[in-house]
Amino acid sequence: MCGITGWVDWEQELEGEEAGAVLEAMTATLASRGPDAAGTWVAGHAALGHRRLVVVDPAGGGQPMVRRRGEQTFVLVYNGELYNTSDLRAELTAKGYAFQGHSDTEVLLLSFMEWGPECVDRLNGIFAFAVWDAAAQSLFAARDRLGVKPLFYAERGRAFLFGSELKALLAHPAVEPVVDAEGLAELFVLGPSRTPGHGVFRGVRELRPGHCLIFDRNGLRLRRYWGLESRPHEDDLDTTAGRVRELLEDTVKRQLVSDVPVCTLLSGGLDSSAVTAFAAKAYARDGLGPLDTYSVDYVNNALYFQPTYFQPDSDAPWVKKVSEFLGTRHHNVVLENEQVIAALTDATLARDLPGMADVDSSLYLFCREVKRGATVALSGESADEIFGGYPWFHSEKALAYDSFPWLRATGQRAALLAPELREWARPVAYVAERYQESLAEVPRLPGEDPLEARRREISYLNLTWFLATLLDRKDRMSMASGLEVRVPYCDHRLVEYVWNIPWEFKNCDGQRKGILRRALAGTLPDDVLHRPKSPYPKTHHPGYLSAVQGWLAEILDDPASPLHNFIDGPRVRALVQSGGEGLPLSWYGQLMGGAQLFAYLIQLDTFLRRFNVRVAGR
Repeated sequence: MCGITGWVDWEQELEGEEAGAVLEAMTATLASRGPDAAGTWVAGHAALGHRRLVVVDPAGGGQPMVRRRGEQTFVLVYNGELYNTSDLRAELTAKGYAFQGHSDTEVLLLSFMEWGPECVDRLNGIFAFAVWDAAAQSLFAARDRLGVKPLFYAERGRAFLFGSELKALLAHPAVEPVVDAEGLAELFVLGPSRTPGHGVFRGVRELRPGHCLIFDRNGLRLRRYWGLESRPHEDDLDTTAGRVRELLEDTVKRQLVSDVPVCTLLSGGLDSSAVTAFAAKAYARDGLGPLDTYSVDYVNNALYFQPTYFQPDSDAPWVKKVSEFLGTRHHNVVLENEQVIAALTDATLARDLPGMADVDSSLYLFCREVKRGATVALSGESADEIFGGYPWFHSEKALAYDSFPWLRATGQRAALLAPELREWARPVAYVAERYQESLAEVPRLPGEDPLEARRREISYLNLTWFLATLLDRKDRMSMASGLEVRVPYCDHRLVEYVWNIPWEFKNCDGQRKGILRRALAGTLPDDVLHRPKSPYPKTHHPGYLSAVQGWLAEILDDPASPLHNFIDGPRVRALVQSGGEGLPLSWYGQLMGGAQLFAYLIQLDTFLRRFNVRVAGR
């Protein structure tokens, strides 16, 4: 993977020393995403920057990549991986194109030269890229269908700025770290989620998944090139299971392509075990030796683990069983409680926003360790969103809940805002508005049973909101160490197919994600195949709560903390002193309780300090 950034400005030439320094600064913020090489390209009103992580074609994949056709010049910066590179290469070769290397970067650029903006319809992969067409004086940018790779942008007058991460935009003097009422609601009540397309800072947006844009002298134009379509499912149960298996196995095989070491992230659950099984099979077929697998745990976590509705058992025994069954070379990363707490700051700076507390910081540390042995990892993200694995798909109470099912205690969280900011931002009403807007987007199936229709709504919310949060987390925490993580369940062919599978099929055989379990029959041990869902592991050490409780108390005692300008101080102090008493078991997702709320506020303090965040008009 890589980091991309750029700047088009119709009011000034960008070849001067001052503009060049700004471009270099924007590019430098993305160094962790691309530790292997850096490059910039500037001509006239356009400037592009790139940081490279070498995965395919070390010699021939450098960027920004420039190709010429007659009087036309095209320049590409690209973050991602194409999984149908060989198919596109064959098609372009037949049309007379000659290739200088074997990188997917070159295939992508020539695809744009041949098909223009419509090239996105032909791509299978994860990507965020921008192409400058010098002859047309036009910038084209696009993001993959599920939003695995990020792309933020901002308009400032007649200038357009973009970058893989918010920090790249903030390195430009025209983008200030200012939040308005919407930004406050995003941070205090929606966070760690963000409204799709929202960049939190005032005037900053994120290109939504499945969208592309053109910026030229006529301004900015956005277009949606992909979206889910609802239609009756016509395959029978056995055909459906066979098709799911075929698509997943093909997807995993495609995503193993690399010129650097590849591994899988293994939790011992159904989703990651299936990916690992197909990857190990491909390795054995191609004579590549044992596949490397990695898992994460915490020192003495087994001593403190208590089963809950959300987390019925621990991962460690299951990881061992799957690894031995598949013959992988397994690496167990064990984290100290103190490491996880200290890394809350690093995780915040990697995400550029407060995030999922220790769930982020542990992943940050985990990816750092994985990077020591691999540059590419395959992960099991999005299976629960696609196949309906989360508890809220199966609970009548959750299905009847008139808001985002993973978002609880919104009123309690809104109450943490300073009263005057709470009155201005109206955060609870803001969340309700975003929820209704999202429901209005759901592609309906006429005549669908009301309960089936409700689950379709929940599926859409999960795919467009909750999955986006997890993909953001995985991208930032992994790329902070220069680790590329691929997500086979996000293959758009699989997502499109499963979207229309009826619930009775998805939940067949009386099991959650029954269709996936049926599709994988014979691939894994039966007890692994039927293991209940268990989310990404968190620390259960009682010292974690006391540590973040004490850290947050120190922040509240620090008169220089910018947090004081945003919160209802007495209310937050009372919450800290009570140890989070009165908060639900999980106020966000499945794992974030009182300890995680304290850690979130610590991350919020870090965010406010490091970026010198201000409130609009204050």
